[in-house]
Amino acid sequence: MKSLGLIGFGQFGQLAAGVLKDHFDVLVSDRAPGAAGKAAALGVGFGSVEEAASREIVVVAVPVVAMREVFTAMAPHLKPGALVVDVGSVKVLPARWMTELLPAHVEIVATHPLFGPQSVARDGLPGLRFVVCPVRGDRYEKVAAFGRSLGLAVTVTTPEEHDREMAYVQALTHLIGRSLVNLGIPDERLATQSYQHLLELCGLIGADTFELFKAIQTQNPYAPEVVDAFVREARSLLDQVKT
Repeated sequence: MKSLGLIGFGQFGQLAAGVLKDHFDVLVSDRAPGAAGKAAALGVGFGSVEEAASREIVVVAVPVVAMREVFTAMAPHLKPGALVVDVGSVKVLPARWMTELLPAHVEIVATHPLFGPQSVARDGLPGLRFVVCPVRGDRYEKVAAFGRSLGLAVTVTTPEEHDREMAYVQALTHLIGRSLVNLGIPDERLATQSYQHLLELCGLIGADTFELFKAIQTQNPYAPEVVDAFVREARSLLDQVKT
């Protein structure tokens, strides 16, 4: 099996390791306390960033805000011909950083798994969406094919088109969902189907970290325009009913 280094062992990193270990020789790296024990319990190796970066395939599963630092740290240890893949929730900035910071002798694919541990626990992998963005080299086709072999619904697109769509799909949805979570909307006895959908949205988003929410809102260059338009429209509607 090909060797794979997974940098970042948070919620999604652990999910990814559990899937990838059946297909690759996986070594994970994370500075968080207890990460080594979690890796051992999952049955994957554990090591330094340098060790993970020296593998044939390197997957970066850290928050977007930490990616520049990680790319800089791993760059000197990447082997010629290695494939580097990120799994961030936005794509324009990670793709730009990887192009600027990683050596020319590696291939780069930017990806976004549009699911998390909650979705997989509920539905399994088949049918879940997976976005692949070519950045450098042609091995994005193999990444897409691997995703399809897992039953994922794979879309190949550009980082720019991905982020334009995610401004609605993620930035707007997460703003509404996290606002409802913070409001603490109750599970009312007379809930309509529409209200039930709002409760389901709270259930899906409520477990996400604030770091993920912040990345979606601030690291997507197209998000501010969409969410600002929504806030203006909401205020306009309320002003109309007051007149």
